[in-house]
Amino acid sequence: MITIRKSEDRRHTKFDWLDSRHTFSFADYYDPRFMGFRHLRVFNEDVVQPGGGFPTHPHRDMEIITYVLEGALEHKDSMGNGSVIRWGEVQRMSAGNGITHSEYNPSRSEPVHLLQIWILPERAGGPPGYEQRAFSLEEARGKLLLVAARDGRAAALTIQQDAEVSIALLEQGGKLTHQLRPGRHIWLQLVRGGISVNGAALKAGDGAAISDEPALKIEANSNAELLMFDLA
Repeated sequence: MITIRKSEDRRHTKFDWLDSRHTFSFADYYDPRFMGFRHLRVFNEDVVQPGGGFPTHPHRDMEIITYVLEGALEHKDSMGNGSVIRWGEVQRMSAGNGITHSEYNPSRSEPVHLLQIWILPERAGGPPGYEQRAFSLEEARGKLLLVAARDGRAAALTIQQDAEVSIALLEQGGKLTHQLRPGRHIWLQLVRGGISVNGAALKAGDGAAISDEPALKIEANSNAELLMFDLA
């Protein structure tokens, strides 16, 4: 079964410095139909204007993944980490028993386009943690590139949940397949281009909750970039 969450149906929040679209309930947006999918709790697509950003604020008990599509994002946290994230890099912050951080667009002229992804951890509490890694997205052309997993295999970031996060880049006409293991579920988020998944059409910004499908057959009808979440 494939259930599509259309891009235009997401909640749209706009301020002078932020343009945000929420796939699931977040902050003052509450919809009991969209409280997440399996352990995937938040998927926000944000555009932050030059010099804008999120001032220091707290988190706890959440695995937070940041992926930048265009521009750069500056990160600082209470563990002493400071970094700038660009396309091809993935950041993971485990909030654990409590952390504070800030995120800003350091550019004076260019917006930053990013994805903020929250995954519920297996256990509450524990020490906070942080990783950031640059991946060669050439390895994602025409196939799935694993960027986060519970066991951190294949140089992926380590997350505290039975979940795997992969990126794929497809050229127009490109195809890939993915076999679902028993008991697994997929959230597929298309961030650029257009694809079909087992015959269902997705455009940029669309997401798809996928269960009880033995395999996925994905075909790009234009150059496309997608994120796949393989969830227990």
